Amino acid sequence: MKTKFWLLLFFPLLTLAQVQSVDSVKVDLSNPNATLTTHLYFLQQDSYQPEKSAKTIYGLEETDAIRKAIKIKKILDGKGLYVDLKKITTNPAHIDSIGYTAYSRYILFPDRMPDIYLEKINNNWYYSSETVAKVDAIYSNVFPWYVEELQDSIPVYGHKKFLGVELWQFVALLLVFGIALLIFAFTKKIAFWILQRLQHQITKTNINFEVKIVLKKLAHPISLLISLAFVDLIFPSLQFSLEVNAWVFLAINIARTIFWIYVFLKLVKVVMQIYGEFTERTHGRLDDQLVPILHNFLTGLVLVVGFFNVLKLFGVDTTTLIAGATIGGLAVALASQDTVKNLIGTIMIFMDKPFHIDDWIEAGEVVGTVEKVGFRSTRVRAADTSIYQIPNSKLSEMVVNNKGLRLFRRYNTNLGVRYDTPPALIEAFVNGVRQIVIEHPETRSDSYNVEFTGFGDSALLIMVNVYFKSLAWSTEQTSKHRLHMAIIKLAAELGVEFAFPSTTVTIEQFPDKSNLSPKYDTSQAKINASINKVLTEFKKDTPPENTPEN
Repeated sequence: MKTKFWLLLFFPLLTLAQVQSVDSVKVDLSNPNATLTTHLYFLQQDSYQPEKSAKTIYGLEETDAIRKAIKIKKILDGKGLYVDLKKITTNPAHIDSIGYTAYSRYILFPDRMPDIYLEKINNNWYYSSETVAKVDAIYSNVFPWYVEELQDSIPVYGHKKFLGVELWQFVALLLVFGIALLIFAFTKKIAFWILQRLQHQITKTNINFEVKIVLKKLAHPISLLISLAFVDLIFPSLQFSLEVNAWVFLAINIARTIFWIYVFLKLVKVVMQIYGEFTERTHGRLDDQLVPILHNFLTGLVLVVGFFNVLKLFGVDTTTLIAGATIGGLAVALASQDTVKNLIGTIMIFMDKPFHIDDWIEAGEVVGTVEKVGFRSTRVRAADTSIYQIPNSKLSEMVVNNKGLRLFRRYNTNLGVRYDTPPALIEAFVNGVRQIVIEHPETRSDSYNVEFTGFGDSALLIMVNVYFKSLAWSTEQTSKHRLHMAIIKLAAELGVEFAFPSTTVTIEQFPDKSNLSPKYDTSQAKINASINKVLTEFKKDTPPENTPEN
């Protein structure tokens, strides 16, 4: 009895409180939150007062304003755009700072529906004049002309519900997905054909097997994106509830984002495949090292951008997240300045290209062949096969002597002959060496010097200055060997002896002792025969093909 008594006592009070809470909602246009609350609240089923909702439309008669207000809500419901009033600003002086000029406006969904927004007029917030002017066009795009005719042609039994969904909606849903599958199958072949044509136009080469496989994989998500666009266009016409539309369009947007990520990942792979084939045809190998670095960088960039887009779909404020990541990245960068310097040094090396892979360089105390250029350091192999790891920040600041960029390899040496060598033999020897240089297949015949240049402590000095054509170190050593052997043979045939540091004591008019100096044959016939013999043998020893460069 006591329980019933208290219920009878407080029931009128509870009813009065509920009525007051409903009646307490009034037309309020003082800020964006109040305006949207007014618009949406008075179009709900249990609080339907469209004339109050129409107060959010400025400058129209009540009938037109009601029609516009209802259409705006249907557009938001049809596209599954749920207005979370908790996130709408209550600041009457809200300023939209996006763009070149600041406006007193509030855009509900900047990414998905930027044309519907509020603006401040005479200290109140209304739907903008641009929004009101475009409502009919937007509504026609969301709900095409056939929607009303479709509704009128549906029989009574088509409106019967099963699991909360009308039968005609089930049939239409199956039809939409069937058409989407046909579009997918058709556009996949077209997309693959277009991609093949683009690849041929860009590279001017026939498509190979590996690129063909990648293009087929790339055509798959492109056709899926087209099918999703069809579903995105048609689904609002099925007139499901706001909750269903919100989940469906969230799934569509997530799938679209994932497909775009897949498309760009495959596109990166195609571009890197084409670029890799291009670098293989170039002379230098530094750009070959750039292929995996670029591939990893672009792949990471696509994944990061795609991740932020997925977060945005779930309502995460990516601007704040990016700002926080930027500040955190700045702190990490300050804590690891050497790593940042090395990364900048790597970029400078790839931009300036002071050397290529397999170039012989001298950088400070480091002398050797460049093997690899990485993100942090460059690997150089010395002549004794040891490895130098040079940080790219230091290497980019060093004076690098790139022996690999020489046009020719210069070789300079001095030949020392005995002081008692007759002038005729010296002249013949010099001419013979000149002929050897001219006939040598690996030396420049238009740029060389073989001259009697001076008097040494123990020998007459003959300078030999030649330029080898090959830049490969091993080929240069082989060429030197052949040149040296030909010079030695020429000296032996002419009877010219090479000097070495020595001391000679000469005793004149010593009884019963003959002169120890060698006997030289300076006849012209002997000289010509010796030179011709050596040159003939040298030509016979010349290989049919030059040794290829490494």
